[in-house]
Amino acid sequence: MFTVTSVNVNGLRAAAKKGFVEWLAGTSADAVCLQEVRAEEAQLPAEVRAPEGWFTAHAPAAAKGRAGVSLYTRREPDAVRVGFGSSEFDDSGRYIEADLPGVTVASLYLPSGEVGTERQDEKMRFLGEFLPYLKELRARAAADGREVVVCGDWNIAHREADLKNWKANKKNAGFLPEEREWLGRVFGEGDGGYVDVVRALHPDQEGPYSWWSYRGRAFDNDSGWRIDYQVATPGLAAKAVKAYVERAATHDERWSDHAPVTAVYEL
Repeated sequence: MFTVTSVNVNGLRAAAKKGFVEWLAGTSADAVCLQEVRAEEAQLPAEVRAPEGWFTAHAPAAAKGRAGVSLYTRREPDAVRVGFGSSEFDDSGRYIEADLPGVTVASLYLPSGEVGTERQDEKMRFLGEFLPYLKELRARAAADGREVVVCGDWNIAHREADLKNWKANKKNAGFLPEEREWLGRVFGEGDGGYVDVVRALHPDQEGPYSWWSYRGRAFDNDSGWRIDYQVATPGLAAKAVKAYVERAATHDERWSDHAPVTAVYEL
């Protein structure tokens, strides 16, 4: 069995003080993908920078206190790569991947965007560069007899079932038609060729949501978004036996506004 967990920690230093350290000590995952770490490696406390029993790889953003992705693996990767060959985004703390036996595991923090601003323009540029890379990665892995899983905060809800209040968000970043169409291309058999692992195992479920605003009672009402995905090549997705969101029991027990998304693969 090969277990992978992905979570946007909303600032790893803050999460470490709220329960992430205890969660990491208790997880059975073989690989953990983190997003929005928001710290240089030297700024992280030892228990999260290099926890016992894990090999870690960190890719902070050049912009201090922003973005940042990390990978934690039980065994030492054969190779680690930061970025995807983009002159604009490779130092932005948005993407890191590692080769493990038979599988490449990646952590992605896709820009969130904001309609009518440069942030949305940035997001669309990222999408334009990232899909060709995903295709290249899939082809390269297939040539090497490997599978791929790209885990992370994709900041797009693909379907109406992926967010509670979809009608009110049709003109908002994260649920725009062009964003959803792009993600559909990622999952298109004749295009990106990847599989949304959680949705494949839960085809008729509302959610399961992985992000809830800290505003109001969104968490208590389960008024959330499913924007954290494990996106796998078909061969690996077919080996997924279960996938679930590790939703905190109560609002006060949360250590991020996102919850871990875990999938178990029978390799």
